[in-house]
Amino acid sequence: MITSQELRKKWLQFYVDRGHIDIGAVSLVGDGTTGVMFNVAGMQPLMPYLLGEKHPKGKRLCNVQGCVRTVDIEEVGDSTHFTFFEMMGNWSLGDYFKKEKTAWSLEFLTNCLGLNKEKIVSTVFIGDANAPRDDETANYLLKLGIAKENIFYLDKKHNWWELEGSLNTPCGPDNEWFYPRTDVPCMHGEKCDVNCDCGRFVEIGNDVYMQYKKTENGYQELSKKNVDTGFGLDRLLAFLNGYTDGYKTDLFSDVIYLLEEKSGKSYNNGGENQRAMRIIADHIRTVVMLIGDENALKPSNTGAGYILRRLLRRAVRYCKKLALTLQDILSVATIYIDKVYGEAYPRLVKQKAEILKEISEEVTRFELTLEKGMKEFEKFMQAIERKNKYMLQQETTYKAQTELSGKQAFQLYETYGFPLELIEELAKERGYTVDKEGFDIAFKEHQQKSHATGQFKGGLADQSIQSTRLHTATHLLLAALQQTLSKDIIQKGSNITPERLRFDFNFDRPLTPEELRKIEALVNSKIQAKIPVVFAEMPAEEARAQGACGIFNDKYGDIVKTYKISDFSFEFCGGPHVENTGELGHFKIVKEQSSSSGIRRIKAILEE
Repeated sequence: MITSQELRKKWLQFYVDRGHIDIGAVSLVGDGTTGVMFNVAGMQPLMPYLLGEKHPKGKRLCNVQGCVRTVDIEEVGDSTHFTFFEMMGNWSLGDYFKKEKTAWSLEFLTNCLGLNKEKIVSTVFIGDANAPRDDETANYLLKLGIAKENIFYLDKKHNWWELEGSLNTPCGPDNEWFYPRTDVPCMHGEKCDVNCDCGRFVEIGNDVYMQYKKTENGYQELSKKNVDTGFGLDRLLAFLNGYTDGYKTDLFSDVIYLLEEKSGKSYNNGGENQRAMRIIADHIRTVVMLIGDENALKPSNTGAGYILRRLLRRAVRYCKKLALTLQDILSVATIYIDKVYGEAYPRLVKQKAEILKEISEEVTRFELTLEKGMKEFEKFMQAIERKNKYMLQQETTYKAQTELSGKQAFQLYETYGFPLELIEELAKERGYTVDKEGFDIAFKEHQQKSHATGQFKGGLADQSIQSTRLHTATHLLLAALQQTLSKDIIQKGSNITPERLRFDFNFDRPLTPEELRKIEALVNSKIQAKIPVVFAEMPAEEARAQGACGIFNDKYGDIVKTYKISDFSFEFCGGPHVENTGELGHFKIVKEQSSSSGIRRIKAILEE
């Protein structure tokens, strides 16, 4: 038996002993440079260096990197899918290449993990019209003692890596490592090899050799070649311990035991109870990791925060099926923090109180409406079923309704906070679908009605000169909050009348008198500097790339209006603004208070 902590340490020590620097893990939340919301692969944070940038820590690197993938969230509940997982990686940036890497990968598998070299199977690129067969890697494997019959040549789909759609970027063949779960072939006999879909051979990891540059005229050999290695810790841990069920490892075993104890249900009996336990165990693990991340993600209705909220609310629904309480959820989170990941991710221990607080508040919010929402959903379903039954009795050719209307789905979303994905999942369990197009129409109608109630752009009650001045002042206020308190502060709402501005922002404690004085003074310094307010229209992606503040969604379209105040403030906004900060007068904060959980509110005025 080998524990997760032992496997991490073995990996890192092996490569540190061979001149690699452990660069540690970076945030799970994507930084926007790669176009994805989360880091979804161990090599993703290293992309700039694989593309040629010089890494500050050298040419030989290693780490164990956490990753989050939610594209196949519906598959979670089986024995192999996880939304959070760890990738063990090591990299050569223009240093060693195939000879050293094949030897080290084999040495790690045999000497460190105890696998039998005679059973190891390896696959290499078979070659095509654009790039040659990778006989170089195959020959190194043969020299290391891998049996010829255990080396398989496969096509580009299996043994090649490149950035799809990109030109002038590194790419190349990869070498994948496999090991049989059993020596006994399946019914296919001699044909039960690495190509067999019976699951006998497990992929342990792979080494990518970035030796070409993809151009319009094909692939060109690179003078500076890189190695990118990725071994999945969760998958490898299960295999090494003889499990086909990934939830049997020490990453989950204590949590599963707790869920069994609290629910009175058996995990090993399979069925829906087992599936529910897997979903709970997986989702709460990911929630803990995201809230405890260096970017301290919080549940919200947009972006990565929405995914976090969706995961936690989905876990809550399955907890209800097992009659588990909020305290049980917090106990699961505590196991992950204290026992499973505390050593590898010490930040989780430091942030324990905050992680549990965020989970508790979000679960409490959802539980207040979950029961009512489920009753409303049940009413919708029963009404459809009654109508179908009646109509089929009256008319044999009647086509039964199998879809929850978009209007009904939006009512569950708007009134009870049910994410659309949750509504779809509930409907699917009853054999129904959801009219997503109708949901989108209802959503847009709701937005239009909200704007028609007298609210101008930017939260203004009118577009008077005084409201325009106050609206411009909110831009200075947001920038001052970010500079004084935290760069992660964003606007959570605003309301502006000719008399005052009201501005809501994310922050988890009251501001001190000294902080309020600093913010007020900073805003007034920018007013006194008489800085031009510069307007520009540009594509949303360009505004994002230049660092504009704002929530980028389809509300604003592809082209956005931006307002820049020197290097101090840069936002995209649809409201009216003054031409120069000198028009604003004297900014004064009159009140700071709580708006809701984790949200603070500032009220301020402009004096002549």
